[in-house]
This record gives sequence, structure tokens and C-alpha cells, in this order.
Amino acid sequence: MKAFLTLVLILLFGAVALAQKTTDYGKVETFQMDIVLDASLPVSYNSGQIEATKEDAVARLYKFKNTRVKKALAFTTKKNKPKLA
Repeated sequence: MKAFLTLVLILLFGAVALAQKTTDYGKVETFQMDIVLDASLPVSYNSGQIEATKEDAVARLYKFKNTRVKKALAFTTKKNKPKLA
């Protein structure tokens, strides 16, 4: 009964909040601008070749998402290691 009453009250307050009168800001003033097409821009063609760069970096492929994050969060400290009694 308590859950039902709570649900009804939440829906009632939500309906009241939606039914509030909003302020009217009036009509928005619009203006029109003309478009000017300019075809006098110089056109340049770059015929240079792109050289491939050689990098020795290793790319890693992870099977699961967030593997780096999980690995970083799974760190251990010296105090976490078990001691012999």
C-alpha cells in the first residue's frame, strides 16, 4: 500500500510540474542575409608524394574492452603480499 501511494504521489507531482504555465518570450526577430559566391579564389593542386614514416612502436590488440584500466587497477603493493609465519 505504501509503495502504491508513493507512486501515485510521484506521478501527481510530476503532472503538476508539467502543467505549469511557461513564460512566453514573444516572437523571435529574424533577418535575412544574402549569399555571395566568389569564384576568384586560386585553386592549387599538391602533386607531392606522401612518404611513409617508419615507427618501431608496438601496437597491442586487446580481446576485451578496458583491459588497460583493469590491469592498472589490479596492482599489488608490498603490504598486500602474504607473509610466512
